[in-house]
Parts: sequence; C-alpha cells; structure tokens
Amino acid sequence: MNHIFGNGILVSERSLDFLWKKQSVTAGNLANVDTPGYKAKYVTFEDMYRAKLEGASGDKERIRQAADSAMWLVEESDTETARMDGNNVVADAEMTELTRAALQYQYAIQSVNGEISRLATVIKGQ
Repeated sequence: MNHIFGNGILVSERSLDFLWKKQSVTAGNLANVDTPGYKAKYVTFEDMYRAKLEGASGDKERIRQAADSAMWLVEESDTETARMDGNNVVADAEMTELTRAALQYQYAIQSVNGEISRLATVIKGQ
C-alpha cells in the first residue's frame, strides 16, 4: 500500500496509539489504588518497537512493515508490596508515568503536526 505521508507519520501514529493505551492503563492503576489485591498493570511496547525499527533501518518498506506490525501488551506487575491488602500500586510512581506519557503524547502530536506542515509547504510550493 502506498502511504502518501511516508513513514514519519506512520511511526508517530503507532507511538500515539501506544501512549494512549499507556495513559489508559496507568489511569486504571490509579483508579484501583485502594482496591485490595489489585495488581498494577503496565504496557510494553517501546523495546520491541525500537528493536523492530532498528532492524529495518534504512529500508523504507521494512520500516513501514515494522510500524504496521507493532503491538502493545498489557502485563500485570509482579512487584512485591508492603501493603497488607496485597495491592502493589504506588500512586506517586503511577502519577509520574501518567505525566511522562502525557508529555510524550504532546511531543508526538507536535511531530505529526510538523510533518503535515512540511508537506503542506511542499504542496503549496513555497
């Protein structure tokens, strides 16, 4: 399939999908901070995605395939807890992750907007 916007926007799109899911899972952890026995969840994506993209380095079609096949996994944390109720959510850590994911999301949106602006400039011939 011919992607008119190239790989930049496709890679950013996958990153945005991941960051959205990460924020959703982190918000769920915070919502369950007082639920007895609740185990924090986390999303894995970055390491696998980075490895796929590095493996496809320089080849536009392989980069596109790596981005198209990228998936995230929601996993349950197995960290120990000092709480008597068995809940292992650390609210401060979750808030930090939520803030970081929100900032990364904003940066990725700016990246997509910049790419679209560059394409608009090329189309206008300015």
